[in-house]
Amino acid sequence: MKRPFRKVLVANRRAAASRVIRALGELDIASVAIFSEADAEAPYLQAATQAFCIGAAPARESYLRAEKIIAIAREAGADAVHPGYGFLSENAAFAHAIADAGMTFIGPSPRWIEAMGHKTEARDLMRRHGMPVAAGSELLQEGGDIAAAARQIGYPVLVKPALGGGGIGMVVAEDEAALSRGVERARSLSTRSFGSGQVYLERYLARPRHIEFQLLADRYGTARHLFERDCSLQRRHQKVVEEAPAPALPRDPLRAVADVATGILARLGYDNIGTIEMLRADDGSFSFLEMNTRLQVEHAVTEMVTGIDIVKAQIRLAAGTAISDVLPKEVALDGHAVEARIYAEDPQSFMPSPGRLEHFRPCSPKPGLRIETGYATGCEVTPFYDPMLAKVIAHGATRDEALDTLATALTDFEIRGVKTNIPFILRALRHSPFRAGALHTGLAAEIAN
Repeated sequence: MKRPFRKVLVANRRAAASRVIRALGELDIASVAIFSEADAEAPYLQAATQAFCIGAAPARESYLRAEKIIAIAREAGADAVHPGYGFLSENAAFAHAIADAGMTFIGPSPRWIEAMGHKTEARDLMRRHGMPVAAGSELLQEGGDIAAAARQIGYPVLVKPALGGGGIGMVVAEDEAALSRGVERARSLSTRSFGSGQVYLERYLARPRHIEFQLLADRYGTARHLFERDCSLQRRHQKVVEEAPAPALPRDPLRAVADVATGILARLGYDNIGTIEMLRADDGSFSFLEMNTRLQVEHAVTEMVTGIDIVKAQIRLAAGTAISDVLPKEVALDGHAVEARIYAEDPQSFMPSPGRLEHFRPCSPKPGLRIETGYATGCEVTPFYDPMLAKVIAHGATRDEALDTLATALTDFEIRGVKTNIPFILRALRHSPFRAGALHTGLAAEIAN
């Protein structure tokens, strides 16, 4: 197989960077790592072909410095940039600048990042092409009749940033009295996090399932899906445990939604990796939530049940390879996989727990078990970034087997120096409704209490 690229700069850190660097090595592609001063001791830097310091610890002085990243890519002789997830991975201006510099952005075309990055515009686009979309509002205007928009949708409503993601800036308003405060708070959080105070309203579902569909597409009008993931176990609207396939749900409706999503992306001419996130109500109906135009943190559970290396596929598609040469003609589900995100955080309050890793020994990898991390003993977990330490992915012939393998692996982890959410995850894995597959986005709060 011809190498898709000669050398790729990885514009990310820790687990994301480590994962992409490994895929590049397996494709015989040279890799360029970047690191902030806070990440200078990261173990994966030794695996990269080259490594460059990008700046001081704060993200705005390092991993968000688009011009500096492109300058380093040029200096290193890279012909492509992989953004990983988070940071600049869904920044259309960054993707444009990479193309203008004569390099390839390993992701969808900037126009798709722009189209899907603005939530209300993405909702309108997908609705026009046949995707079910939950009731919601247009962008809320200063001085506009926000209360009327909320009444039309029906309380409770969710105030959401039009840009960004990760659950940041989302505020639930139960009634009109809470609405103005919720809008003000959401605008403030969105401005600080995403540089924009644009927000809108969406119907709030208290106990939905969060189901997402993994898609891949090429430049030639072909799109394929790799089934779905259930990401319902969340805290603060952020995922903690993900699994594939979605448990305790009939396959035919899931397949039908996946086919609709795939058909829409093919007709639109979407051209790389993407994930369509949906909410499933108690009545079995699905509604479009958003589309992420990047590699997902939880991609590994799909890899475990399909045998497809999604990162390699993304890289090859970005180089212009047809999807028929990237994926087999038929992709089948094999067993069940579940992933736990291990965070440096208090297992009760879920607040970050920064500090030095006095001892960090993950469980030993074995068949059916995969560990993704960018940390080692002695590394500092700083307050500057997301506090995820590792991802542990377990596979089994059945869901129970995968859950048991994951629980054993988490019990075998040894971490000292910071608090972690491992006790919470182990509680979740023993929780009767969770074990039965009775998942919903409020389950984490029930388990914590």
